[in-house]
Amino acid sequence: MKQKIFLETEYMTLGQVLKEANIISSGGQAKWYLAENPVYVDGELENRRGRKLYAGMMLEVPGEGTFFMAAKGAKTDAAD
Repeated sequence: MKQKIFLETEYMTLGQVLKEANIISSGGQAKWYLAENPVYVDGELENRRGRKLYAGMMLEVPGEGTFFMAAKGAKTDAAD
């Protein structure tokens, strides 16, 4: 499943994105989730919950989906 995450600010941390995408229910679960599950940022394995994600970056969570970071106001069909 492909989904866009729209940024309200310049960036979001990986932990915030996992919560926004409803993969975890609280920010405190991010460290545990990243230790137990592979998460890829732009194709590279990432385990830092504080990793900054900017518009144009892609997050892949096997079993959950692919998420594209987009600036607020970006066209909605770019990730299709």
